[in-house]
Amino acid sequence: MIRKQRTKYTNVPERIDEDRLEQWIHEYGHDLKWLAYSYVKDYAIAEDITQETFIKAYQKYSTFKNESTVKTWLYKITINACKDHLKSSYMKRVIKKGTEIFRSIPSTRETPEELIMQRDEDEALVAHVLKLEHKYREIIILYYFEEFDIKDLANVLIISPNTAKTRLRRARQLLQERLTSEGSSQSE
Repeated sequence: MIRKQRTKYTNVPERIDEDRLEQWIHEYGHDLKWLAYSYVKDYAIAEDITQETFIKAYQKYSTFKNESTVKTWLYKITINACKDHLKSSYMKRVIKKGTEIFRSIPSTRETPEELIMQRDEDEALVAHVLKLEHKYREIIILYYFEEFDIKDLANVLIISPNTAKTRLRRARQLLQERLTSEGSSQSE
């Protein structure tokens, strides 16, 4: 009986998938965690959802049809995982509020006072965004923070491009109204 020897290339497809997964984690991990946090408002749960996203993407990559970018596909998986979590019985029993803010990288040219003022403004803006109704919050986050274009927004949210434009315009109006009303109430 002749035995076939295993070559060093036996596990190549599996290795390619692991390398791809590592690349996705490096490229999109922080952004997906921030996106999940914007939905669930709990850092630990956002981390779990992000991890779940990568596990699902790894397991289901063979079903990815390249009809969109990998980034769009990962965002769609994350959004669906967030929506599933928010609909779960756990969320109906326990409501948690998170206070951590991602992406606070200060500039070295600013004074400590300017850094504190900028951080306060950033936190206030993020707080206002997080208080928006779900459909407006997600569109603002994806458009401004994640820099999706209208076509990708529509694809991720499973809406038409015109609906995406309308929601974005309405979300901007709501934010402007809230920021303007807060500014006028603080000056009194």
